[in-house]
Amino acid sequence: MECKRFSECLIMIDGLQRLAIDYHFEEEIEAILGRINRSIAESDGVYDDNDLYYVSLRFRLLRQNGYHPSADVFNKFKDEKGTFKLSLREDLRGIMELFEASELRIEGEIILDEASVFASKHLNDELVKVDFNIVQTLHQKELLEVSMWWKDLGLTQELKFARNQPVKWYLWSIAALSDPRYSKERIELTKPISLIYIMDDIFDVHGTFYELVLFTEAINMWDLSAMEKLPHYMKVFYKVIYDITDDISSKVFEEHGCNPSDSLRKAWGKLCDAFLMEAKWFTSGKVPEAEEYLKNGDEKQDGHDGSYINCYLKENRSSTVESARKHVFCMISDAWKRLNKECLSPRPFSSSFVKASLNAARMVMLMYTVESARKHVFSMISDAWKKLNKECLSPRPFSSSFVKASLNAARMVSLMYSYDDNHQLPNLEQQIKSLLYENITL
Repeated sequence: MECKRFSECLIMIDGLQRLAIDYHFEEEIEAILGRINRSIAESDGVYDDNDLYYVSLRFRLLRQNGYHPSADVFNKFKDEKGTFKLSLREDLRGIMELFEASELRIEGEIILDEASVFASKHLNDELVKVDFNIVQTLHQKELLEVSMWWKDLGLTQELKFARNQPVKWYLWSIAALSDPRYSKERIELTKPISLIYIMDDIFDVHGTFYELVLFTEAINMWDLSAMEKLPHYMKVFYKVIYDITDDISSKVFEEHGCNPSDSLRKAWGKLCDAFLMEAKWFTSGKVPEAEEYLKNGDEKQDGHDGSYINCYLKENRSSTVESARKHVFCMISDAWKRLNKECLSPRPFSSSFVKASLNAARMVMLMYTVESARKHVFSMISDAWKKLNKECLSPRPFSSSFVKASLNAARMVSLMYSYDDNHQLPNLEQQIKSLLYENITL
């Protein structure tokens, strides 16, 4: 084993040890470390080297091989205040080696205690940055897959009014299923979310009341033959809902052994029933009472739509899909679905009341000022969060991952419905930019 300089020798020794082949060179390694240790002794421990990596590596290798180099060698890396220099943060390799060296400290070596704290903190900071960038890359790949799926689906060609917002839809999945391990689940969850947005447009704007009745009946029948009476654009959309639901159910069953198809079919039916009720109110000019409106909102979010997530998270083998619907989404989801209706918008009422006629009528009926209405809504939201938080306390029949997904979906409401006066979502746009497109500089 040949090396011209001590620094080269130390790097070579470190490499041999990490490869676990240093036993082939025990004599050479001992000779080199012995010379280095004598050199330190002859210089009274004074070394001019200011390379944190090299100094830390030398210290560690000597300690690991039974020598006793002084920890005072690290004093040169402190500032006038007696703390490690902040400029060292830029030397990631040096900090990593400093941390390893500090692990060999003995009793009374305060400077190595301080080195351990300093190195740990900054390594953790770097780890967070690296992890964010890695996860961001994963999200970008998932978004690309979602975008390709949406393009291949062809709904924007068949339904000219269809929104083209895969990034926005995918953001719901990122928030609900934040664990990087749930990559496939995020992609699959985005699919029904996108269809709900399109369905909302059909019921609110593009469908006649007669067409909406036929469509709702067809969804509740859940039979491809039921779509024959529908206009062409509804046939296309019905077939997409049917196929995607069947595909998701098959994937969940194949991977986890539980089939959510029945719950998902019921979920689509409940959603259409609630949308149809709103269309009926609008067509007739009726302004529903607050409780009636919220009850219909509850029907929209009855809970079936989350059951396959629980299967995918595969942490509740003893729990059935039906018990998930009855317990979790009748209790936990009961709070956030009201948030969905009484959202954190600057407007005093829920997002569904943005239609000017209903909004104005409701304000007259309740005789609220904008400010008092806002206070009332925020009070409702506060109460809902208290109930939601209570239901998330242990003991509970479902995993923390499943509960977290429900909570995260609730938290997304304020972001997704915080429209400004121009009916834009500047906060959402900024979140998308920072989450998906802005890397953290290491």
